[in-house]
Amino acid sequence: MRGLMLALLLVLPVGVNAQSGEPAAAAMNNVGGGSLALQLAQLALGLGFVVGLIVLLGWLLRRVGPLAAQGGQHIRLVSSLPLGPRDRLLLVDVGGKQMLLGASPGRINTLHVFDQPVADLNAAVAGNSDFARKLQALLKREDQS
Repeated sequence: MRGLMLALLLVLPVGVNAQSGEPAAAAMNNVGGGSLALQLAQLALGLGFVVGLIVLLGWLLRRVGPLAAQGGQHIRLVSSLPLGPRDRLLLVDVGGKQMLLGASPGRINTLHVFDQPVADLNAAVAGNSDFARKLQALLKREDQS
């Protein structure tokens, strides 16, 4: 398919120039259609437009937020522990009840339902993980410098 497209692109200019009556060498000199500075300016303008569009879409996504509403969720992942490359244990909170689930490719099994919560949801939501603490310590150290 690619070879066919390339062949069509190579043959097309010769067929168009043959119909217009111009010699092939003169037609090849006019392919550029302008000076190098004009072509570079056009390239820079197109690149600036694309970069501006990316920045605009990023700003819009930050402004609008994620498309799925986060406030009304009743199911939360409290903790996750990988057991292998494809298997993991999940501690999930569903409406105040916490469940321990075993997840593997194609299956999710309920291992245990806890009567009393075993993990604090506020700590899980606040992101008090090791990574978050280390990142906060690094940011505070940079501010002091």
